[in-house]
Amino acid sequence: MPRILVVDDEPQIVDLLRSYLRREGFDVDEAGDGEAALAACARRRPDLVVLDLMLPKVDGREVCRRIRETSQTPIIMLTARDEETDKLLGLELGADDYITKPFSPREVVARVRAVLRRGGREAVEMVRVGDLVIDLRAHEVSLQGRRVDLTPTEFRLLEILAGHPNQVFTRMQLIDRVQGHAFEGYERTVDAHIKNLRGKVEPDPKNPRYVLTVYGVGYKFQTAENHDA
Repeated sequence: MPRILVVDDEPQIVDLLRSYLRREGFDVDEAGDGEAALAACARRRPDLVVLDLMLPKVDGREVCRRIRETSQTPIIMLTARDEETDKLLGLELGADDYITKPFSPREVVARVRAVLRRGGREAVEMVRVGDLVIDLRAHEVSLQGRRVDLTPTEFRLLEILAGHPNQVFTRMQLIDRVQGHAFEGYERTVDAHIKNLRGKVEPDPKNPRYVLTVYGVGYKFQTAENHDA
């Protein structure tokens, strides 16, 4: 899944955007000032940056300019101002889109998808491994050509794992990604959902091929033929 870097010095805005973007399946990094944003871009190479214009240490215009010196990473600028000169300046510096505060978080998510689509970086929509096919856009799963009916929580877990093949997730990370509603705060509840999920998507649930346990850590979605779980 695409990685989004959210840069804003207002924690409540960062929290809100992180929640909505993760709910839509994006990875989210965050930074509270311009220096941290530039460091995160160099270290993590995000697929898109949501960038506040007014930042401490290094302002959004300068962050945008420096990003553009080395990459074409898409940038959506946020600002509390509604002045046409600010908007034009941001776009002239290389921003791909511009949103004025206050904004709807759903609008931000829609703009993120639109900008990624224009840049050919839209999120993965289909995962095929062996006889398992996961259509993330249609929320449909099939195994050996037969449709598999999953609960919303089971599908969300599979979406997270399959969207990051071979990446290990702890139980708490999975709870965080699913927003915790189905887990009532208990990590071991994840195990029950994983067991049910395996019963539906694994050819042999006792010897899982796709959703593997990494003992002492958590779970991962396996794409290679050789595995130990």
